Amino acid sequence: MADLRIWKFHGTGNDFVMVEDLDDVSPLTGPLVSALCDRRFGVGADGVIRITRAEEGSDAPFFMDYWNADGTVAEMCGNGVRCLGKLVFERGHTGETEFDVDTRVGAKHLRLDVRDGVVAAVTVGMGPARLAKRDIPMTGRDPDEPFVGEPFDAAGRTFTATAVSMGNPHIVLLVDEDPRDLDVHRIGPLVEIDARFPNKTNVEFVRVTDGVVNARVWERGVGETMACGTGACAALVAANEAGLVPPRATVRFPGGDLVVERTDDQVYLSGPAERVFDAVLDEAWMRSRGLA
Repeated sequence: MADLRIWKFHGTGNDFVMVEDLDDVSPLTGPLVSALCDRRFGVGADGVIRITRAEEGSDAPFFMDYWNADGTVAEMCGNGVRCLGKLVFERGHTGETEFDVDTRVGAKHLRLDVRDGVVAAVTVGMGPARLAKRDIPMTGRDPDEPFVGEPFDAAGRTFTATAVSMGNPHIVLLVDEDPRDLDVHRIGPLVEIDARFPNKTNVEFVRVTDGVVNARVWERGVGETMACGTGACAALVAANEAGLVPPRATVRFPGGDLVVERTDDQVYLSGPAERVFDAVLDEAWMRSRGLA
């Protein structure tokens, strides 16, 4: 493998290694993704995004090939697609401030807030929240039934929980205590692999105070992250279903604030996207990681 140019971006602390491959000639592999995301021996990130052109016939100009830090393929990433929007605009791959990006769960519409040629924030239409168990997916006697505000036993306690699909699976645990005081690193891994979720699940720990959805997230295939775009959407939907917030609210993660708005047929995610640096990983590094 030759030298590899990468970009590092983050959205409220949810960080990504970005790889341009517009000609679709350098597919990712699990070992490469894991090596890139390694925070001690690699670049360090929650995931890797390879940007290619969308397939012929698509109305979208780009496709987001997203992988989790553990080297597994993932369906969707809300903060990641917002970072993709910033990169392709500022790199000159598009001059449009509104466009679609294809993902493994369909096209997502991006709207860029551009100031003096710099993308300050990105809003993405994430599609509808789906609550039926079959859509999560989640096991249960009636797959068309939602799992909303139900008791959920895990880690020796019973939570009030709501399962939400934002193209990927989430279980939102509503808690009484400050999420900062929870042992997320003990509870999260247990819930992620709970047998009720055949594809595993992302886990949000949520408490609403003063109209703000305070959250921590344990991401499937990653661990705790500073923020999560699809998790923010799931947290807002669960809190809204519980009558704790209106359809639009701020979701506050350790890494910063995201604004989520739920409509009848769409959930909108808005927030900043930041470029950290770009670099070239030379062939010697590839060899040292057994990749060349």
